[in-house]
Amino acid sequence: MVIFYDWTIEDFPHFLHSKFVFFPLWHKWYLERGNGWNNYKGLTWKVTHSKTWDKIFKFLGFKKGWFTRTDTRYLQQALPELKLVFRPKNEIMQKAEGMVAELKQISDLVVGVHIRRGDYATWNDGRFFYELEDYRQFMLRVQELYKDKHVSFFISSNENFSPEIFEGCTCRRFSKEPSGAILDLYTLSLCDRIIGPFSSYSRWASFIGEVPLCFLETKSQHFTEEGFSKIVDYFHFENGKEILDW
Repeated sequence: MVIFYDWTIEDFPHFLHSKFVFFPLWHKWYLERGNGWNNYKGLTWKVTHSKTWDKIFKFLGFKKGWFTRTDTRYLQQALPELKLVFRPKNEIMQKAEGMVAELKQISDLVVGVHIRRGDYATWNDGRFFYELEDYRQFMLRVQELYKDKHVSFFISSNENFSPEIFEGCTCRRFSKEPSGAILDLYTLSLCDRIIGPFSSYSRWASFIGEVPLCFLETKSQHFTEEGFSKIVDYFHFENGKEILDW
């Protein structure tokens, strides 16, 4: 049972109507009437950021989703079902597939680049905050790794800039789109490789799409084929490398 859910829930119809999950507070007639969605989001924020409600939910046996990430016992055997349950609506997948297909027409290898800045300027003392020029240098080094192939890049970012700033790289991105974050996420999951700073966002794209991922750990980072690996659970790559719980 899921009590509180994100407003993007309608982007995942298979999840919303899954036989394994129940959403007792999902009432479309109310949410789309007047100020329904804003009222719901306000209620969600207040309840999920209250120590009193935390105690009540703990007593009732509820858990916040973030705190379930350590239970990975059945992830691999459940992966085929998870792919079905968490497949976004067709409108999103068609756009994602179309973007990757377009890049495949002009290249041999499509690399997804997750650019996360914003809050990363302060998170972990800015350790994983990179300038846009740093990202261009990362892409040039990826091109050098696969110099026998024509590499193109899909850019995922919530910032407003043209992909043309990445001189020397073939890049594409979506403009402002409905469900932009979900569209970017699942386009990353269709790429051949993914690079980006430590984030649960790129981790999910790698996991659900079974795409090799390489985290960007330093500005001077160089790439090897062995450095790319699929995410098998929140804390582990397929190659055995462990991910710290930042």
